Amino acid sequence: MHKRLLIKGVFLLLLLAIVGWIIFTMTRGGLASKEVQAGQERTLLEQFVISGGPIVWFVLVPMSFVMVYLAAEYCLAIRRKTLLPADAAEQIRRLAQEAELKRLVAEIGQRDDILGTAVSRAIAKGVDDWFRMRETMFESVQDQAVSLMRRIEWVNLIGNVSPMVGLFGTVIGMIQLFNAMVAAGGQPQPVQLAAGISVALVTTFWGLLIAIPALAVYGIFRNRIETIANEAMTQGEEILAQVRRILRKRLEGVSNSGVKPAIREIPAKRAGQIKQQQQSQD
Repeated sequence: MHKRLLIKGVFLLLLLAIVGWIIFTMTRGGLASKEVQAGQERTLLEQFVISGGPIVWFVLVPMSFVMVYLAAEYCLAIRRKTLLPADAAEQIRRLAQEAELKRLVAEIGQRDDILGTAVSRAIAKGVDDWFRMRETMFESVQDQAVSLMRRIEWVNLIGNVSPMVGLFGTVIGMIQLFNAMVAAGGQPQPVQLAAGISVALVTTFWGLLIAIPALAVYGIFRNRIETIANEAMTQGEEILAQVRRILRKRLEGVSNSGVKPAIREIPAKRAGQIKQQQQSQD
């Protein structure tokens, strides 16, 4: 947990450093090409950030930072190596063969992956009932998948809201444009219309720039979660069947070891009694 938080913090600092370096370089005019209009030079920072107005500065740019941060967090958390390791099923089978029931539930319950959590709950709640154990395992996997879906829903929300924010900025830019035309008496100069056009286009640009990767990231992680959950259900059902057979054999072995000595002693005693009775009669 602490390691994951440390990685997130380092990534966020790195992201802020990269963004600051890009802004500084673009401001100085070292990275980007420059556009010459009306005898003035405009950098990309002025064209795509400053000219967009407060909607870009205080809404869309922070949303882009949040989207990138969440995408990085999900890349670390929603991984097959973390949620469903390749050797998870084999480790659980080995524990079932070696450990007792209480120890088996405790050790499997310490695992953080989907399969271990589901199998632990299933054995703890339905060890005497196969159908209940199987149903508990399915419910556990589904609950964990729904929890992961809720986490990535924030990226989906950003992907759906950012185009609306961009459209809102477009409407504001068009209003400014028409106000400039009215103020100029119907014959405005192009420079007077530049502010409204910039707001209208730049906000739309930022809305699409955020929405496209956000929805792509959401789709990728949603498919990954569904795939991992389905594989966990399949592996969990196989493991529960094997655990059930192992526990049944273990219980049968204990019962047989307790019954067989008594069965062997009864004929021996009866034979001794019969022999004594024959000697007394003789």
